[in-house]
Amino acid sequence: MPRSREFSDAPAPLLDHLKELRRRVGIALAAVVVGAIFTFAWSDALIALLRTPLNGTPLYFVGVGDAFGIRMQLSLIGGVALAMPIWLWQAWAFIRPGLTDAERRAARPWVPLALLLFVVGVGVAWVVLPFAVSFLLSFATDDLTPLIAADRYFGFVGSLMLVFGLATEYPILLVFLSRVGIVTSAKLSRWRRNAVVLAVVVGAFATPGTDLVSPIVLSVVLYVLYELSIWLVRVGGR
Repeated sequence: MPRSREFSDAPAPLLDHLKELRRRVGIALAAVVVGAIFTFAWSDALIALLRTPLNGTPLYFVGVGDAFGIRMQLSLIGGVALAMPIWLWQAWAFIRPGLTDAERRAARPWVPLALLLFVVGVGVAWVVLPFAVSFLLSFATDDLTPLIAADRYFGFVGSLMLVFGLATEYPILLVFLSRVGIVTSAKLSRWRRNAVVLAVVVGAFATPGTDLVSPIVLSVVLYVLYELSIWLVRVGGR
């Protein structure tokens, strides 16, 4: 079994890289499993928390195994969220040996920043959630009484948080592209109009619900992060 290259700077043949990649992915997936088990153990409290935006509107399930399936669904989403620090560390440990000392010093702060951006994205989704739910339920009438399926509701909530959390990671990608000379702060500044259009399109199609609140908020967040990316690339001398 090959020795870990986490702190080795020597080049390795392709087969060693593939083995190391498999090991890193295995550790990351194991972290998801551990996070999912922890989330499942606290699933009742999590369900009570996530349904608070409904303001007492009951949830229903139809199939015999739906209640268990909902807990498994939430556990998987929670496992991914809780494992995010491990995923980021494993990604950093895999690419680190191929970087120069200067590149490592420049890239090291981006690991905690990526985690911070993910947490910020999930936090924004949690703030948006009550407004999105309230907007959608506002169309209920005496002839249209809500009978909300629990699996669809929690699928909506989990997807919304993951979309916001993952979407906020793209400044890291833009900074990386600037490091390899593909983009510069000047180019990003010239692409502002395109960025606005792209943010609106992504906001409209990436959010899981049919409300107007979450797409608008996601579009605004994406554009604000685009401006942040311009500043970060400029500070990095690009």
